[in-house]
Amino acid sequence: MRKLLPILFFSFWTLFGTLAQAQSPQTAGLRAALAGARHDTTRVLLLADLSATYRYSRFDSVLWYARQGLQLARKIEYAKGEGRCLSRLGILMGERGNLPQALRIDLQALQLHEQSHDLEAMARTLNQMGLLYHALEDYRPALSYYFRAKRIYEQGFGDDSQLISVLTNLGASYEGRGQLDSAQYFLNRAYELTRSSKTVNQSCWGNPLPYVLREIGLLRASRGQPAEGLAYYRRSAQAAFPENDRRSACRAYQYMAELYYSRQQLDSSVFYARKSLMLAQSLPFIIGVVRTSELLTEAFQARQRTDSTLKYMRIMLQAEDSLYNPQRIKQLDAIGFAEQQRLRELELEHAQFEARNRLYILAGVLGSLLLVALLLWRNNRLQQRANTRLSALNQEITNQRDSLGRMLHELKLTQSQLVLREKMASLGELMAGVAHEIQTPVNNVRDLAGVSADLVENLRRELVRLGAVAEPDTVADNLQALSQYQHNIVRSSQRAASIVGGMLEYSSTSPGPHQPTDVNAFVEDYLRLTYHDTRAKSRSFYSALLPTLDPAVGNLSIIRHDLGRVLISLFTNAFQAVQQRQRMGQEGYIPQVAVSTRNAGSHIEIRVRDNGMGIPPELLPKVFERFFSTTAPEAGTSLGLALSHDLITKGHGGTLTVETEPGEYTEFVITLPLTVQPSFANSAAPLAIS
Repeated sequence: MRKLLPILFFSFWTLFGTLAQAQSPQTAGLRAALAGARHDTTRVLLLADLSATYRYSRFDSVLWYARQGLQLARKIEYAKGEGRCLSRLGILMGERGNLPQALRIDLQALQLHEQSHDLEAMARTLNQMGLLYHALEDYRPALSYYFRAKRIYEQGFGDDSQLISVLTNLGASYEGRGQLDSAQYFLNRAYELTRSSKTVNQSCWGNPLPYVLREIGLLRASRGQPAEGLAYYRRSAQAAFPENDRRSACRAYQYMAELYYSRQQLDSSVFYARKSLMLAQSLPFIIGVVRTSELLTEAFQARQRTDSTLKYMRIMLQAEDSLYNPQRIKQLDAIGFAEQQRLRELELEHAQFEARNRLYILAGVLGSLLLVALLLWRNNRLQQRANTRLSALNQEITNQRDSLGRMLHELKLTQSQLVLREKMASLGELMAGVAHEIQTPVNNVRDLAGVSADLVENLRRELVRLGAVAEPDTVADNLQALSQYQHNIVRSSQRAASIVGGMLEYSSTSPGPHQPTDVNAFVEDYLRLTYHDTRAKSRSFYSALLPTLDPAVGNLSIIRHDLGRVLISLFTNAFQAVQQRQRMGQEGYIPQVAVSTRNAGSHIEIRVRDNGMGIPPELLPKVFERFFSTTAPEAGTSLGLALSHDLITKGHGGTLTVETEPGEYTEFVITLPLTVQPSFANSAAPLAIS
């Protein structure tokens, strides 16, 4: 193994020496752009970016390009370019261990960034200032600077590589504080963004993948997963060579050496520690020199190799004196304290400025509100006056509209009643014509039936007298049956004559005389007549008819024509009410129209009841008013309730009232005074409807 180590060292040194002369992947493109740049401002920015490409490989090139850009920026008074070039010099001072000088330069650069409103450069410088405190393991101020930088990058300033760098720095700081869950969160974000970004290789800062892999490996080792940690370290070192990132390779080998040392594998630990130290000294990267020389000192001390122990101890002490020099630490603290004081003063000035602005704004707002209040008060007064006038006009217009509406409603009702009267007049004329046409053949049938009956009687007597029939009983029976048929024809013709008489009475325009009438038969006949008329208009309509007639009612002297018109009106209303409810499709609903008569001693009652929709309470007082109807005008051919009321009260001296329950029933009650009537044996038969 001891024989192989020199060979390995020589091979590694030769390979890395070759790589060290190579440029970063971004350097060639920036040089070409610099050669073709026509404006000094563009040249300054390109010189700053070229300086950044050498940040982890050749510090002398960082210094040369940064100084060239700084001189040109100051010459043309370009604050943005001056700030960026100063920031590159701050990187160089920090890597070489001069932390106070690096902080001074960064603060100066930060002021220039603020002056030129260069938020991208401001975020980069804040990130660098966090790294200075991170090098001293003072994580609280480091996290403060990192988060300030992160907020700027997440607003869309800068490229993906810089945001990845800040996220990784946050993860590394939380690793140092022992907050491994927070460290894993930020490192996972950095790794995912590195894998998904399409521009990470185009930045002058290079690909941050080696840094991300190294810190993830450290997290795995801290969680007790040394094998996974070692794998990430190897991947980090491998990813560092294409980028010519000697600093990342140095740290990856350093972490590998520390891991092997913790596992008591001293040979491997010494091997990777020497590789790390060699890279750190070539830059020089002071923090790496301190850590690896300290590790090698402990390793050779454990092996009791005094010469090597002293050698690496001298290197360690020299590097620590440069990095942790008490005078420099004091300077760093003083600079940091002064910066904090400056920031507090700026915040105080900003707060005072905002307070003054708020006061001025408040005064302006109060003045505006006062002016607005005055204008609103004036407008309100004018609006109130206008509203008063408008209210009066609106009330007048409303009254006129209501009056016109009532007039229009009355006109429509009048029109419907006139149409109804015209229809009824036409119907009366038609009935009169039909009655006259029917009367003549009915009289002829009655007369011929009477003559036929007389002839049959004479024939029967003559046959009996002569004894000319062999079977006189059979002939007598046949003659008796024929005689009975003739009597039936006579009765039927009398019944038809009665119907014709009723039609003539109905069609008459003059008041009819009081006639004794069988009320029960009269009411039932008109119930069925109206039902058949309604069915003729609507074939799908049906209703249960429930007559309940008191035999004690008997005959009553009435104006048959007028009472018949009233009954037709009430029955029509009842059928239309149940038909309306039937159209609503209520489950289990059966239309019913009931009529009942009752002898109450001093008068008789005729009740017409339906189980329709009922009459709303607000319309009930208007039922018997002129032009009011419980049915739609287009549906009605019935007599108006007001006219029906007049025919009962004035023509018969009775009453017409209504009882109703909305949604349940409506019942009209006719009362007619009872006058004692003699028994008329030969009175005309009532109107019969089959």
